[in-house]
Amino acid sequence: MRSDVVKKGIPAAPNRSLLYALGYTKEELERPLIGVVCSYNEIVPGHMDLDKIAEAVKAGVRAAGGTPVEFPAIAVCDGIAMGHVGMKYSLVTRDLIADSTEAMAMAHQFDGLVMIPNCDKNVPGLLMAAARVNVPTIFISGGPMLAGRLDDGRRTCLSHMFEAVGSYYAGKLDQAGLEEYEDCACPTCGSCSGMYTANSMNCLTEAIGMALRGNGTIPAVWSARRRLAKQAGMKIMELVEKDIRPRDIMTEAAFHNAETVDMALGCSTNTMLHLPAIAHECGIQLSFDMANEISDRTPNLCHLAPAGDTYMEDLERAGGVYAVMAELAKKGLIDTSLPTCTGKTVAENLEGVVDRDETLIRPIDDPYSKTGGIAVLKGNLAPDGCVVKQSAVAPEMMVHEGPARVFDSEEEAISAIYAGKIRAGDVVVIRYEGPKGGPGMREMLNPTSAIAGMGLDKDVALITDGRFSGATRGASIGHVSPEAASGGTIGLVEEGDLIAIDIPAHTIQLKVDDEQLAARRAKWVCPQPKITTGYLARYAKHVSSADKGAILD
Repeated sequence: MRSDVVKKGIPAAPNRSLLYALGYTKEELERPLIGVVCSYNEIVPGHMDLDKIAEAVKAGVRAAGGTPVEFPAIAVCDGIAMGHVGMKYSLVTRDLIADSTEAMAMAHQFDGLVMIPNCDKNVPGLLMAAARVNVPTIFISGGPMLAGRLDDGRRTCLSHMFEAVGSYYAGKLDQAGLEEYEDCACPTCGSCSGMYTANSMNCLTEAIGMALRGNGTIPAVWSARRRLAKQAGMKIMELVEKDIRPRDIMTEAAFHNAETVDMALGCSTNTMLHLPAIAHECGIQLSFDMANEISDRTPNLCHLAPAGDTYMEDLERAGGVYAVMAELAKKGLIDTSLPTCTGKTVAENLEGVVDRDETLIRPIDDPYSKTGGIAVLKGNLAPDGCVVKQSAVAPEMMVHEGPARVFDSEEEAISAIYAGKIRAGDVVVIRYEGPKGGPGMREMLNPTSAIAGMGLDKDVALITDGRFSGATRGASIGHVSPEAASGGTIGLVEEGDLIAIDIPAHTIQLKVDDEQLAARRAKWVCPQPKITTGYLARYAKHVSSADKGAILD
């Protein structure tokens, strides 16, 4: 066993004395040591019950003959961090999580790992660590939150809560109405109930083969979630015995499967940051351009919130991620020969799987659209690309041209939106919010929700070198690369410049001639960094552009 180096032989006597100090018996040390990486904390609703998931995992490990050893991973609540300096510390935790988990796993030489994430950066961070350490590993998330319900019976969720703030400022909702959303939008523990980033990544962990069926969709409060956790604890022992490792599962073909499922589900645009970063740790390069190739051949089968009015619990009842994969397999859109953490191939996993609700998971021959949920746009405004969740864009905004309204920070933009200074037809540009310029690449859920809540989502586009929450809807175009702080064209846009967006054609164009842009570039001076000390300052020096996954050099 890998752990023998800390358990067996005369040289390991000091190590054993410390293990005995922890209360482990000789009998327990004869078994494989399984690291249980639990991101429980008391500030993230998606993580507040992960201590219970960890206990279930440990029960499963013990039942299958292993010795579980729990240690922590951090997690940030993006919703609580939203709209202030705290959001600068969200994306950057992905690398802290990967680094610290790698350190713990390597320092203590575990034979296998069970990862227990749930929310946005926690899932990709732990997947990155799994790829680095490359010992047998399985994932079990905490599960999604149930949808809320308003007094009149309408279902609701966090994205509605953010949009309610915009409605309040627009005079469309009173204080009592706003408070009703506060009380009802987030009724249980779990990752927020729509196809936001956390649930997107937990679903894609199934699709890539690193988690058991139901990982992305079984609600946090269902007892089936704890049973799944026990099964994951038992399954890790099989993976250890057979020496099935993350890089055996997370191959290039597996990442293409994940991207295909991403397009069919209509996942968050943040997957376009996380999948390349995870692939990078596996020695695989995922290009931005490949996203359009996959999207062009992959129909969009699901419209969960914010694109529609269905939620993760509905997807679970319809058959979950496996039912979506089964539809895609009918047309040969995914590779079903690949190995998975179940010990079986994708094809074996999908045997007998059916779509139990064709109104929620549309049949492959009757999709919501013939192309996938995400599109990458290119043009002089974004030579290296930018990303839009096209499945959540109103038809009338798929092609749009309008004057730029330029802001050098999220705060400036949100003030103008709440003050009613944005008009139908405008293109809001928020820059210096990229990985380097932020630093930290904040999500822009407050501005996009304000626009939607004011009823302007079918009239106004928003473009940024920052990123968006999975809860964002409308013509919200992010990850503009190169970013403004790196000398990208977005830093040269001036108030009133015309910007043309054509999502079906995958283009985005600043309608200013090259000569004029060259003159502006000659005068451009990069603003001073917004933060010059601490982790964010170090991060800004080493982070790559968004089109590369915002990985650290």
